[in-house]
Amino acid sequence: MSNSVLAVAAHADDEALGCGGSLAKHVAAGDKVHVIFVADGVTSRGGAGQDDLVRRQQATEKARQILGISTMTFLDLPDNRLDSLPRLDIVQPLETLIGKLQPEIIYTHHYGDLNVDHRLVHQAVMTACRPLPGSTVREILAFEVMSSTEWSSPGLAPFLPNFFVDISAQMEIKMQALQAYALEMRVPPHSRSAEHVRCLAKHHGYCVGVDAAEAFMAMRVLR
Repeated sequence: MSNSVLAVAAHADDEALGCGGSLAKHVAAGDKVHVIFVADGVTSRGGAGQDDLVRRQQATEKARQILGISTMTFLDLPDNRLDSLPRLDIVQPLETLIGKLQPEIIYTHHYGDLNVDHRLVHQAVMTACRPLPGSTVREILAFEVMSSTEWSSPGLAPFLPNFFVDISAQMEIKMQALQAYALEMRVPPHSRSAEHVRCLAKHHGYCVGVDAAEAFMAMRVLR
């Protein structure tokens, strides 16, 4: 039986960086995959305008097609300013969409990330997915995003993966999705380079005896 799968990302490209291979694997298995982007990802940048937002959305559409994502929803909340909003302004739209999509599996950010939007999206997801009777959500998995997760303050909620997904067959699809976001990627030895993403997937894979893997922290798993 197919599942409804949801990735809740702060910004467009976080979904490809954090769980792109896993999303492609769900699609290959016949699952229906949805993504919600909470912040616009652009307006905090000096000099950014409407053209930059359009280019980001075009890149997101390319990545959607590559990964096989069924639907995308943009909440368009202010980039890197989610901490300026009442928490309910983030939680309530997520509750509505989760109620509509009825996902069994949710992927979202790690709580300890340096990026404030990542942290608040994690908290909003956990709030919107309170384990109430009748909830469809059976798994909540937190992913890492390079140049945020590993750059956080030492000792502040470190990313300690305890759940791995074999993406050996989906590795090139993940890299193609990241190529769609070429404007957001950097050249090595930057942490958010394609080379490092590939090395990281190899590292996680070798840790569990496969060629490539994405690593997560299981926030909730109900079996």
